[in-house]
Amino acid sequence: MQKNMGMVQRIIWIVAGLALIAWAVMGSGDYNWIGWVGVVPLLTGLIGWCAINAVLGINTAEKRP
Repeated sequence: MQKNMGMVQRIIWIVAGLALIAWAVMGSGDYNWIGWVGVVPLLTGLIGWCAINAVLGINTAEKRP
């Protein structure tokens, strides 16, 4: 798998994933299980490959000469 996410996109996905996971851990209520979905963007941001980008043909990764 070739990386298809640039640094800015990766940071956004990691922060969003961590925020969702924090909501799941700290929150109380019936819907805080939804926060565990944050594992997906967290892992996607850490590995640098996004399936959505691949399907749509988007590549925000820095081009190497």
